[in-house]
Amino acid sequence: MLDVCLLGTGGMMPLPHRFLTAAMMRHNGSSLLIDCGEGTQVAVREKGWSFKPIDLLCFTHYHADHISGLPGLLLTMGNADRTEPLLMAGPKGLERVAESLRMIAPELPFEIVYREFTKPEEDFSCGGYQIHAFRVNHNVTCYGYSVKINRAGRFRTEQALANGIPQRLWSRLQKGETIRGEDGTVYRPEMVLGPARKGIHVTYCTDTRPTDAIAHAAKGADLFICEGMYAEEEKLAKARQYKHMTFYEAAELAKKAGVKEMWLTHFSPSLTRAEPYMSKVREIFPEAYPGKDGKSVELSFEEE
Repeated sequence: MLDVCLLGTGGMMPLPHRFLTAAMMRHNGSSLLIDCGEGTQVAVREKGWSFKPIDLLCFTHYHADHISGLPGLLLTMGNADRTEPLLMAGPKGLERVAESLRMIAPELPFEIVYREFTKPEEDFSCGGYQIHAFRVNHNVTCYGYSVKINRAGRFRTEQALANGIPQRLWSRLQKGETIRGEDGTVYRPEMVLGPARKGIHVTYCTDTRPTDAIAHAAKGADLFICEGMYAEEEKLAKARQYKHMTFYEAAELAKKAGVKEMWLTHFSPSLTRAEPYMSKVREIFPEAYPGKDGKSVELSFEEE
């Protein structure tokens, strides 16, 4: 199971009803935060979620509307008696930017570990999340993220017996542990498990023009959270100039990627209401919905 929540859906500047960009995911006691715009702490409180279990903080890029909430968040996490290390990931330059912001949050009871991306695509894991970071097309270096929760195959008793696996090891192997026996024999999870089953897949991207990398990363996603900076069709030229997307371009990406559902986010401050534009968006991709602060969903593994 994976909980997903849009904490802030605004771009450029916060509004009374719309905080700046941030999204949080929760799985098995661990939380992942993507971006940390102004208002993120308030949004987390309003949702009733906690700061302490955030194990991974991913940044798309370092414009202020995506990172200005970081110093306060770190202080709050420190005041919550957190001692476990925090992994921060993002484009090259993350440590320099974050440490500069930490001048107003210098003393923390936990270590910050930095992972900076330099390649067009990079993969890593943390807290049960499998992360695929992919470069997009903004006016500064910017990345999108695909987050996956993998699901192992079913335990097969007949397979375990056929491979001569001692029964006392079945439970550990089923949990994914590789075991070396006293006689040197190595027992691997695949010796007792069937083929991997379909997991959960969420792709998040913002501040970008449409790219093939986005469609590829989002292919078949259960949820695609995508920038919709501009709703008015006549603002396409502005979107191209400032390297952003329109609602309709986001819908075309969702259609191309074959995702189950798309949420729009990162709205221009001039956009007061998204819903009036959604009928045209749904002509392109029917399962499109406007994001709003606090919008959330609980994604579960498919029944077999």
